[in-house]
Amino acid sequence: MTTIPFEARRFQSTAAYYTRYRVSYPDELIERVAERTGLAAGERVLDLGCGPGQLGIAFARLAGADVTGLDPEPEMLEAAASDAASAGAKVSFVKGSSYDLGPRFAPLKLTVMGRSFHWMDRPATLKALDKITLPGGCVVLFGDRHISSTPDWQQAVNTLAETYAPERNADRERRKGPDWVEHESVLLHSHFNVLERVSVIRERKLGLDEIVGRAFSTSVTSPQALGERTAAFEVELRATLLKLSPEGTFSEVVEIGGLIARRG
Repeated sequence: MTTIPFEARRFQSTAAYYTRYRVSYPDELIERVAERTGLAAGERVLDLGCGPGQLGIAFARLAGADVTGLDPEPEMLEAAASDAASAGAKVSFVKGSSYDLGPRFAPLKLTVMGRSFHWMDRPATLKALDKITLPGGCVVLFGDRHISSTPDWQQAVNTLAETYAPERNADRERRKGPDWVEHESVLLHSHFNVLERVSVIRERKLGLDEIVGRAFSTSVTSPQALGERTAAFEVELRATLLKLSPEGTFSEVVEIGGLIARRG
């Protein structure tokens, strides 16, 4: 099974862009997941690979959960703490990764992950979570599935990523290769093998700044990954986008969902 090597600072320099430009998790989705998993106020939730804490803050704010966010990137944790304070949400943020899971996080009702599971040793992570999760607890994987972009700005970004960040882009391509095992299959071969998907579909309007910011929020084309090529990448991306849409207006349709995994 393909496992992408752990790199603690992979998302260095993305925190400033992540919350502002990534597809967000609607309150409706968080509330539906909390209901489907039977999450009660005060129960413990781990936001694993929390980044700027979007999920953890939402579960604290909307469900009254006792939330801990765990992430290896200091910049992300700093942004998460600031955003939690602004939202009036009580969340504890801890520096670490899936390799640091242990009894100090127990007992967990939920472990939620937003676009982070693919960076982990997935079978090992699920085994570790099984030991610290309550009998009725769950793992929930959150993410978004791109359905369409008009005009096709997504392909424009991907093409430039191949040129400006070939090594990082190769990591992304590994998740499309024949040796990559999809999350659902990994879960089905774990103790968390009863699966249910909850999702909403949204259409979003985007401008040039939103698309550039989205590109900078990813590990493939972050300023840290691009280095001295950052300015040239942005100039070429903006020029390419304006060729696609001289008005600088775009749209996308995305499915934002949570894959709930219960014990069998």
